[in-house]
Amino acid sequence: MISCKNMLPCQSREAFVTVTSYRGGIMDGYLRHPRLEGKAVKIQSLAQLILTLDALVELESCPGSPLPLVAREEGGGDRKAVFRIQILFREHYTWQGKLVWQDENQEAVFRSVLELIQLIDEILAE
Repeated sequence: MISCKNMLPCQSREAFVTVTSYRGGIMDGYLRHPRLEGKAVKIQSLAQLILTLDALVELESCPGSPLPLVAREEGGGDRKAVFRIQILFREHYTWQGKLVWQDENQEAVFRSVLELIQLIDEILAE
C-alpha cells in the first residue's frame, strides 16, 4: 500500500527550461520556476536540472496555496529548445508528470525521472 502522505499532487510544480546548447549529452541553458521569483538559474547538465528541480519542489508545502505559474517564454533569442515540465506527483525520485516541448507544441507523459531525462535527451540529440 502506498502512503498518501508521501505522494501528493501539487498545483505549482511547473518549470520552464530553456536549452541554449546540447552537445554530447551536455546541456547548457537555464531554469525558471515560481520559487525563483522571476530569476533564472543557469543549468549546465541534465543532472543539475533534476537536482535543482527536486530541491525547488522539496520546498513546496503541499497541499497549500499554489504559487503563480511561470510565464511562457516567447520565441527568439539564442536557444535550441524550451520545455515546460509539470511534475504532477513525486515520491523520492519517482516523478510522474508531463513534458511539453514548447517549440513544437508536443507533449509527452513521463513516469519517472529517468524517463524524463530520456525524453529530453531524445529531443535534443536530434
